[in-house]
Amino acid sequence: MKSFYRLTRYLVYFLFGLSLIGAVTLFGAYLYLEPKLPSIETLKDVRLQVPLRIYSYDHLLIAEFGEKRREPLDFEQIPPIMINAFLAAEDDRFFQHPGVDYQGILRAAMQLLLTGERRQGGSTITMQVARNFFLSRKKTYTRKLNEIFLALKIERMLSKEEILELYLNKIYLGHRSYGVGAAALVYYGRPVEKLELSEIAMIAGLPKAPSRYNPISDPSRALLRRNYVLGRMRELNYISHLEYDTAKAAPITAKLHTAPSEVEAPYVAEMARAEAVNRFGQDAYTSGYSITTTIDSHLQSAANHALRQAIQAYDKRHGYRGVAGQHDITDITDESELIALLDEQQDVTSMKKAIVTAIGEQHAEVLTAQGERLKLEWQALSWASAYVNHDIKKEAPKTTQEILSVGDQIYLYWEIPEEGDPYWRLAQIPAASGALISISPDNGSIKALVGGYDFYLSKFNRVTQAKRQPGSGFKPFIYSAALEAGFTPATLINDAPVVFEDDALEAVWRPENYSGKFFGPTRLRFALTHSRNLVSIRLLRKMGIRHAINYATRFGFDKNDLPHDLSLALGSGSVTPLAMAGGYSTLANGGFYVPPHIIELIRDDQDNAIYQANPIQVCDKSMQQLAEEAAQSSLEATPPEPEDVEGETENLIPRCAKRAITEQNHYLMHSMLRDVIQQGTARKARSLGRKDIAGKTGTTNDQRDAWFNGFNHYLVTTTWLGFDDVEPLGRGEVGGRAALPAWIDYMQVALNGVEEVIPDMPPKMVTMRIDVDSGQPVGVGSTNAIFEVFEVDKAPKIPQKGRSGQIGGSSSQTNITPIEDPF
Repeated sequence: MKSFYRLTRYLVYFLFGLSLIGAVTLFGAYLYLEPKLPSIETLKDVRLQVPLRIYSYDHLLIAEFGEKRREPLDFEQIPPIMINAFLAAEDDRFFQHPGVDYQGILRAAMQLLLTGERRQGGSTITMQVARNFFLSRKKTYTRKLNEIFLALKIERMLSKEEILELYLNKIYLGHRSYGVGAAALVYYGRPVEKLELSEIAMIAGLPKAPSRYNPISDPSRALLRRNYVLGRMRELNYISHLEYDTAKAAPITAKLHTAPSEVEAPYVAEMARAEAVNRFGQDAYTSGYSITTTIDSHLQSAANHALRQAIQAYDKRHGYRGVAGQHDITDITDESELIALLDEQQDVTSMKKAIVTAIGEQHAEVLTAQGERLKLEWQALSWASAYVNHDIKKEAPKTTQEILSVGDQIYLYWEIPEEGDPYWRLAQIPAASGALISISPDNGSIKALVGGYDFYLSKFNRVTQAKRQPGSGFKPFIYSAALEAGFTPATLINDAPVVFEDDALEAVWRPENYSGKFFGPTRLRFALTHSRNLVSIRLLRKMGIRHAINYATRFGFDKNDLPHDLSLALGSGSVTPLAMAGGYSTLANGGFYVPPHIIELIRDDQDNAIYQANPIQVCDKSMQQLAEEAAQSSLEATPPEPEDVEGETENLIPRCAKRAITEQNHYLMHSMLRDVIQQGTARKARSLGRKDIAGKTGTTNDQRDAWFNGFNHYLVTTTWLGFDDVEPLGRGEVGGRAALPAWIDYMQVALNGVEEVIPDMPPKMVTMRIDVDSGQPVGVGSTNAIFEVFEVDKAPKIPQKGRSGQIGGSSSQTNITPIEDPF
């Protein structure tokens, strides 16, 4: 018996000594490792890697850029049931232990003694925070000690709630998702507060092995792990028996969800992304910046639809180029196999992929990639005459067999006819492309921008990158220069054949009107309204090319983009749709050049404003006074734009635009360009039922480019259609046919509810009655007369008869008294 007590005493001494040695060793290890431990202070100001986000002006998400999906949440935003699920799965004693769970460590130690294997064990949530923020995942004794010491240090510095918040925002949960906020969106497309219990348990089971227990990659294992988490929650009384049974019986509903774009504006997103990288480098993708653009989501949606409709209409006019592919489906009866055949077919925005399953004499049955079975009636097929070239297509088909066969892969487009119900019709990927840009003329903010039919077919942004000839769309700038040079809307220029031996063109040039006809002496207003080429050329020659080019720079054009020869009159320069819209803004806003811009605001991850746009804008009297007071008698009346702004920026000093053209010049150009719509080449736009819209069509040689540039006081919009390889669009594809419909469809939406505003006649102008043919003043009794407006010092002289100075018994002053604007 004594020997037993003696043995027991020796064992106690041995264990005590072993414990003492262990404690001393542990303390020594702490003294050695503690100076090398990272500072916990960084956790108080931790910056999670959050992707770059691009928003519309009305704060709808356009796009997200970054390798990691993350949606940081405050502790209060995380549902208690989700917190309990993670505690049940990872660390049910989290709120009891000091950061280290000694019971767990003892279990890991016993595993080591029994098997000789080092396994991860006893890791608390606090230890995982230490590892995720500061340490590698390599399993070593040193790392484990560092993990323990760091966990103890973290618990002294942070509350349990702060630790959980860090953990639930940092933890990797598979498929690029970091944190529970991102995982909820990636797997279920909903925020955390809208998840079901079964979905919460699925996410809570992921930290152990995000790939192995992933509901997308391995559903069967994920189901086992989810049910284990539910079982732990039930054991800990976090949920009831009924909740447990219901959640366990729920099927797996997870599927991958991309960042939920709320506005389709990929060309805008790319512009904003490039600006962010230019400013912040690669940190732009991880530092949580958000960029608010000037884009109006409602107008952007209208622009997308309008441009695609116009391109599809053009494509349809020129015939069917053939199916996307063909398969022998004779022996395929499984619908899923048929759908699988469409996987390799190019996805195209606004169109559906389909495979033909049966055909009749004048109909076809198809199966779409979405599993829908549709019947295409003859109206959906009859347009598909075989394409030959841009000018020629074959005779109209009479039967479906002339167009399609069973097994053909095709595209469908949702056709919205002018009359009747919409329907799915046979379509094809358009060969032509286009662009639409819409700007507020008062401050240059871009309200809508579409750089092509489909960004994912071609990332080339035709609004900002495509330098094309503007054709007759450039004539307003020539005519404005002529008014500045002393010409008037009533000036006569001869519309007759002409041959120029222009040294700059290095050839004999024989220009002609689009119609091929000649009309003799023509007033400038009428010539612009009907886009007479020969009048524009003679006008440019009379005023001088140098004057016209210098004057065009007032509208924002670069001299280097403009030809220094007479072809300038016909728009042979190279300009982008963005530059054209910027130039037309001056004609819309009263005569001020305002540079376009698309970035409104940039915020950092703490929601602080670090950049606020302060664009050059058209100022009213109060804004002008504020700017002048801020300038303090300095000659520079426009303070520099702030590039780095801290906090809110509501009181920025306005940067007032300088006048580019006189208000008299602007008034005359505005009235002439309204005539283009009311009486000229853009008469289709009268369908909008407005008197305040103005603009100009544009078509280049061989119809290689089709334009319409139009505006009112509220918006300037430019549309363009053409081929990227500058091929001709085909016979008859002028601006009024190819590009104007997109402008009309867009402005129909954009101007809905916008008040009509026609400019008031400015001072120093008179209205006179003139002869239609001669452009000279006439008396009241003339039957071939119209009203015309002139600048006072450029008005034509009134012929005098007799000492009384009367014409036709009326005082000469009757003809030059200012009256209400007749335009």
